[in-house]
Amino acid sequence: MKENKTKQPAPVITARQVQQAAHILETYKGGKTTLEQRIVENEMWFRLRHWDRNKNNPNRKNASAWLFNSIINKHADFMDALPECTVLPREQSDAQTAELLSSVIPVILENNGFENVYSDACMYKLKNGTSCYAVLWNAQADNGRGDIEVAQIDMLNLFWEPGVRSLQDSRNVFHVRIVDNDVLLEEYPFLEGKLQQPLVDVKQYANDDNADLNNKSAVVDWYYKRRVGGRTVLHYCKFVGHEVLFASENDPRFANGFYDHGKYPFVLDTLFKEEGTPVGFGFIDVMKDAQEAIDVLGTEILRNARMSARRRYFARTDGAVNEAEFADWSKDFVHVSGSSLGEESLREITAQPLSGVYLSVLQSKIDELKETSANRDFIQGGTMGGVTSGVAISALQESGNKVGRDMIGASYRVFVQVCELIIELIRQFYSTPRMLRITDPNGAAQYVSLDNSQMLARPQVSDFGVVYGDRMPVFDVRVKAHKQNPFSRSAQNQDAINFFQMGLFDPARYKQALACLELLDIENKDKIVAAVSRNGAVYEAQQSMMPAFPAGGTQ
Repeated sequence: MKENKTKQPAPVITARQVQQAAHILETYKGGKTTLEQRIVENEMWFRLRHWDRNKNNPNRKNASAWLFNSIINKHADFMDALPECTVLPREQSDAQTAELLSSVIPVILENNGFENVYSDACMYKLKNGTSCYAVLWNAQADNGRGDIEVAQIDMLNLFWEPGVRSLQDSRNVFHVRIVDNDVLLEEYPFLEGKLQQPLVDVKQYANDDNADLNNKSAVVDWYYKRRVGGRTVLHYCKFVGHEVLFASENDPRFANGFYDHGKYPFVLDTLFKEEGTPVGFGFIDVMKDAQEAIDVLGTEILRNARMSARRRYFARTDGAVNEAEFADWSKDFVHVSGSSLGEESLREITAQPLSGVYLSVLQSKIDELKETSANRDFIQGGTMGGVTSGVAISALQESGNKVGRDMIGASYRVFVQVCELIIELIRQFYSTPRMLRITDPNGAAQYVSLDNSQMLARPQVSDFGVVYGDRMPVFDVRVKAHKQNPFSRSAQNQDAINFFQMGLFDPARYKQALACLELLDIENKDKIVAAVSRNGAVYEAQQSMMPAFPAGGTQ
């Protein structure tokens, strides 16, 4: 009797396809050379290493930190407005699922250390103009059950088709990582004898610790799109050299694509958009010319000050003065030879002080850098004209920080895309219930179970029992600031005190208070309205229980 063996289908992705993908990767990398060079240079400017730091170089420039100060203040604005999402249903039947997602997504982000990810991405965006979030499914996480991973990606390691305006329009997207050969051999023993120096030359930063690429290999995550049955599906291949480590097209489980949402798992957050490319430029690109002028002028002014402060002399070679004693200010006597000491023996070298106009030019360049980076003094908490009130400072900050609000708003729109990808990964991979701990605003913990059973496509049945297609639950994501700066909280606290002093919380006037609150746009408005309504209801109940007395007297 013959043994019945199921014939495995031939792999779709082989060494030949990987070689073709590697060739495409090299083409994409060639179109990204200028961007990579700019990113490496911007890092040097941010670290104040853009000038020759050799102490023995007499022509080196002194690097001032005006540009650095502007960047870190912008970063502080981002961190004062850490985003938080709320998921809203498009249909009433999905309201309970949307409420659960609103509680679960922050837990998933917290498990990924999203505050650090957000911090790194915002700093990278300010320096280089574009940062990248990756929303991936990590099959090894959670003891092999898999979980969602949110990370920040270095743009030097990401490659796309030159000339596309959106990353999603690229035919292929590559992410390259340099990994130790020992680590690869532990996970993929068949690579023994097949590893070599990285075939992909990933641009490196000019760090003090030079990276050693010996005994390392470039691992490539290759994402590409295919048209299947009238729809676009996303596939994924992981390879090193010409060896395939994983390919979704070779796995029957991913016949409909690696990610059901069909999008590349990378979201770009752009500061100042450039046309014809998915990336942009950052504040360092805007400020570096002004910073260069500040460094050059500051160096020359400081050099002139040192020359003017130090007394130097011309000395004749046949002079009669003991130069060693003359230069030693601890000596009370300076010996001379001969009977006469003329003015020609020593003559002081006088340095011409620079005109005050150069200081004005230097200050104007500093002001230019502040203005072009929207980093004025009061935005940093400085005061002008005797303004000392916290509310007044907050008002000045809010009125002058339009650029900051615009940048943060753009990052919020990107955060919406990140949350949408998280929802889609929950829909695809959370096939078994998972217990999650959720902490409410009061600090109490509750445990909820989450799976994708309420998020999958369900048949729609008419009133007469006729099935007319499937409906996929769709959710909208809204974002608000999770944190606020102290001046904003101070202003809100002052508003609450003013409301109390004006009698807004008097139960007898609750109807007028509700009408006033209807016109206001304040934080926690719903809680205030609920409290005023509750107090008003109690007041009305008390009034209805009071006995009625006849007019003109009492009983």
